[in-house]
Amino acid sequence: MTDEAAGTETTEDVFTSDNPFQLFREWLEKAATSEPNDPNAMALSTADAQGFPDVRMVLLKDVDERGFVFYTNLESDKGRELQANMRAALCFHWKSQRRQVRVRGVVSPVSPEEADEYFASRHRDSQIGAWASRQSRPLEGRFELEKEVARYAAKFGLGKVPRPEHWSGFRIAPVRIEFWRDRPFRLHDRLVFHRDDPSAAWKTMRLFP
Repeated sequence: MTDEAAGTETTEDVFTSDNPFQLFREWLEKAATSEPNDPNAMALSTADAQGFPDVRMVLLKDVDERGFVFYTNLESDKGRELQANMRAALCFHWKSQRRQVRVRGVVSPVSPEEADEYFASRHRDSQIGAWASRQSRPLEGRFELEKEVARYAAKFGLGKVPRPEHWSGFRIAPVRIEFWRDRPFRLHDRLVFHRDDPSAAWKTMRLFP
């Protein structure tokens, strides 16, 4: 593969900020111009009580200096695992950009006000779905789910759908963020931001590919 085939960006072109959140936002905005679906999709990794890892795709809904935010059913597998072990990892992979970002950090719940605000912004069908789905638990068949959707749609009628108590969000405050960019012949660029805890200052280091 030639440099032209992999793109003409230099290392300086891609690592344009010494603030990892600013750099992440730049990469996310660039991915949004070329990814065909959900540039905010991320793999979320947790662990169960036996230490077995779980990973699944979720959608990033907010990011700022406090961390990366997503929402879920708190009674789902990921919700229960996060509440038992409040550490997690994320991976963003943008194939069209040949870039990846990996995150490790400490998990905390978002405030009720944040959860209420985001829930209110969702499509009404998604709000009903949050009530109807007993996420991660056994389902006899599709009809059972459809009955629950119909039941809650009738319950709330045309009125406001309140946020269920079992539905909220988590924020991952990172202690490590790694930015990776593909280069020819597997001589990739890797830049790591790391700190001892979420209140500490960032340090940086380069890694061999």
